[in-house]
Amino acid sequence: MATVAFIGLGVMGYPMAGHLSNAGYMVRIYNRTVSRADQWLQEYDGESFSTPAEAAKGAEVVFACVGNDNDLRQVVTGEDGVFTTMGEETLFVDHTTASADVARELAAIAAEKGIGFLDAPVSGGQAGAENGVLTVMVGGEKEGFEKVQPLIDSYARAVSLMGPVGSGQLCKMVNQICIAGVVQGLAEGLHFAKAAGLDGEQVVDVISKGAAQSWQMENRSKTMLAGEYDHGFAVDWMRKDLAIVLQEAQHNGALLPVTALVDQFYSEVQAIGGSRWDTSSLLARLMNVRAFD
Repeated sequence: MATVAFIGLGVMGYPMAGHLSNAGYMVRIYNRTVSRADQWLQEYDGESFSTPAEAAKGAEVVFACVGNDNDLRQVVTGEDGVFTTMGEETLFVDHTTASADVARELAAIAAEKGIGFLDAPVSGGQAGAENGVLTVMVGGEKEGFEKVQPLIDSYARAVSLMGPVGSGQLCKMVNQICIAGVVQGLAEGLHFAKAAGLDGEQVVDVISKGAAQSWQMENRSKTMLAGEYDHGFAVDWMRKDLAIVLQEAQHNGALLPVTALVDQFYSEVQAIGGSRWDTSSLLARLMNVRAFD
C-alpha cells in the first residue's frame, strides 16, 4: 500500500487522515499543534513528524487540509514546506478551500520540480469527513487524478475531475454560493413560520416532502428551531470562503448580489457573538433584529 502524508489535522483533516490509515495506507502526519497529532496517534496507526517537510519525505502522495492561502503557502513552499522534500513523480493533493489563484501558483512551482498537483476542496462538513462521505471537486491532470482517486475514495462518496488546476476551487465556490442562498432562504422561512404562529417542525415536515426540500432543511432545521448553533461549519469559515468567492467574481465578472448580501448578514452574526456558530445561525440574526425593532 502507498505511503502518504497528511498535513493539517483540523476538524476535516483529522478524520480524513484516519480513513486513510484505516484503509491500510502508511500515513505520516504533521499538525502545527502537536497535542492534536498525539491524539490522532492514539486512535490511528501512523507516524507523526515535527515539520511538513519531514512528514512528506518518502511519501508518494502528500495531502493537505489547512486554513487559508497563506497557511497553504507556508506548509508547501515555506522553509520546512513539503516541496523541499517531495521527489519527482510524487503527487500533492490540496483539500484546503482556498483561491484558484493560489492553486495555479503552487501548481506552477510543483511542475518545475516534477511534482503533480491537484486542488481538491471538499464539501460535506465535519460529519461528512467523519463518516467518509465527502464530495470532492478536483482540478488538475487526469493522470494524477486517476492515481489518487482510490485513496480519496476512502473518505468520499463522490469524486469528480472538474478541469485543469483551479477548477476544483472554482467548483467549491459555486457550492458555497448555493449554500449561502439556501441557508438564508431557510432562515427566513422558519422566521416567518414563527412570526405567523405556525408549528415550525410541522411546517418543515410538510414542505420537506416537496420542492422546498434541501440538505440544509433536512439537517439543520431542528437545531435552528431550537436555537442551537454550537456545531457544524463556523460562520468565520464561511466568511473566509465567501471572501474568496466575491474576489473571484470581481475577476470573472459574475454578478452575485445575494451572496454579497448574505456575507453581510454573516458579519452581523459575528457582531452578536456568533463567529463560531454554525452557518445556520442566520436565523439567530433575524430573531436578534426583530428583538430590537
